[in-house]
Amino acid sequence: MIRLGAGRPDAVVAVGAHCDDIAIGVGGTLLTMCRARPGLRVDALVLSGGGGEREAEERAALAAFCPDADLRLTVLKLPDGRLPAHWDEAKAAVEELRGRSEPDVVLAPRTEDAHQDHRGLAQLMTTAFRDHLVLGYEIVKWDGDLGRPVAYQPLTPETAEEKVRLLQEHYPSQRHRPWYDREAFLGLARIRGIECHARYAEAFAVTKLTLNLGG
Repeated sequence: MIRLGAGRPDAVVAVGAHCDDIAIGVGGTLLTMCRARPGLRVDALVLSGGGGEREAEERAALAAFCPDADLRLTVLKLPDGRLPAHWDEAKAAVEELRGRSEPDVVLAPRTEDAHQDHRGLAQLMTTAFRDHLVLGYEIVKWDGDLGRPVAYQPLTPETAEEKVRLLQEHYPSQRHRPWYDREAFLGLARIRGIECHARYAEAFAVTKLTLNLGG
């Protein structure tokens, strides 16, 4: 297992099509990064859920998942499941995010995600952030679209447990969903941990990666 690091990042961009996408996909990674570097700048964008209960959940959740970070969160009101029909608005939001951020790492959905909102946002991110490391996170769901990730962030058992606790605590609107439970979140993290010789991990797709092995 080769371990390549990006040093200690000063700025991160995290995006989700829906409230809770970021927390489900990279909640453990955010906890790990923010604890390692207090004051880390986190620019977060969520395309739907603005103006109601879902936005309130998202703001409280990301504050908990980004302890001691300089968190800047924007939650828009695009209709859930309709991103292709609101492409111009989504593209403008991503371009605005790019204009005000210069991240070391970008955390976004995978371009292979079966959900049209996730997939569309992923496609926008790789065109707006062309010279950045874009890590495509995964969300387990009924589509059966989980693939073969190529990058992993190991999580300590304590971090994995805290991720699950925060997901249950901060998103009460999602607790009725049959897949939204401890077994699903820890089970996937355990599988990804096995794949990278750790107890738990979050895993990512990478569209492009530029190496600097001689620097």
